[in-house]
Amino acid sequence: MANTGTAMLAIAELREFAGFTACEQRYIKRSLDVGLGRQDAFKLWARDAVENASIRTQYVMYQELKALRGHIPAEGSLDDIENFVGKLVRLTAFDLGQEKITGFSAFRFLYERLLGADVRPWLPSAFCAAAALPQIRPERRKRLLQSISEAAATAPGWSTREPAFYPEWVDKEAA
Repeated sequence: MANTGTAMLAIAELREFAGFTACEQRYIKRSLDVGLGRQDAFKLWARDAVENASIRTQYVMYQELKALRGHIPAEGSLDDIENFVGKLVRLTAFDLGQEKITGFSAFRFLYERLLGADVRPWLPSAFCAAAALPQIRPERRKRLLQSISEAAATAPGWSTREPAFYPEWVDKEAA
């Protein structure tokens, strides 16, 4: 029975991922390769010098993930909140600044996989804070902030179930 639940969760996550734009899907897969150390992101994802530089910066920025994993403050606790939220907002601002993530759903999908289920309560505030920064162009800032639903922003609780589906690069020749 547990395997059925996990399979159903994975299918739901797969459907959610399929609903993202091709650009968001590509960025999420690339970011998971960088953030989880799965593959050489330069070989798989860099199509030109600009993407190569972006990936290099992403590797540097994503070093913060190590400090964030396992140090997620308990819900309702103010202990170490400024350190955690500050780093999370900085990483979020980096990702939103790449202009590949177009809304909260894709952001949440990515960060649940980068940091685990325990980060869910912190994602709406990090997203809103980063999206509202002056580094984000005003028209983009408006679209990002409008992408978070009232339900997501005011959720009374979050699932503690870890993600089941982690999208990866698919080699077109092997498929």
